[in-house]
Amino acid sequence: MYRILVILICEDNRVRSAHTIVVQYFTKQGLQKLKDELHYLKTDKNKEIVKLIAEAAAFGDLKENSAYHDARDKMSFLRMRIAELEGAINEAVIKEKEETDGIQIGSEIVILFDGEKQNYQMVSPSEANILQNKISYHSPLGQRLMGKKIGDEFDFQAGNKKVKIKIIEVK
Repeated sequence: MYRILVILICEDNRVRSAHTIVVQYFTKQGLQKLKDELHYLKTDKNKEIVKLIAEAAAFGDLKENSAYHDARDKMSFLRMRIAELEGAINEAVIKEKEETDGIQIGSEIVILFDGEKQNYQMVSPSEANILQNKISYHSPLGQRLMGKKIGDEFDFQAGNKKVKIKIIEVK
């Protein structure tokens, strides 16, 4: 994730506006996953929550109608998630795998983690899921792995334990 500062300057050299853009790198699959989630939220999920609000409002007195307030809260969370996804998609940069031996976004790797063989895929922060062996290039281990090649070794602090990491395979 990188921050880019954009400054617009008028002809008389006054700063008109300034804002920061947060660029996130994604794999094609990761970006598509976000787009699919956004589509689902804007269509199916939105309709579902609008229906819940209408049903709850039909019960009458809205001040003490917990179902109505719960449905409105769900709509607020939905809108926040939609805005979050739209921001990530608009500022996304697809990072294609380059022809290199080094670990990069999208690489599938096999490492020895303190002597134990483990498989991982290097992904963007929003794609990361340790249960699926997808680690973020932005995580402490991901940062140390980026650019490393087969045969490279390094020590890594995992919690309160120092472990040896060795790169076995990079695809």
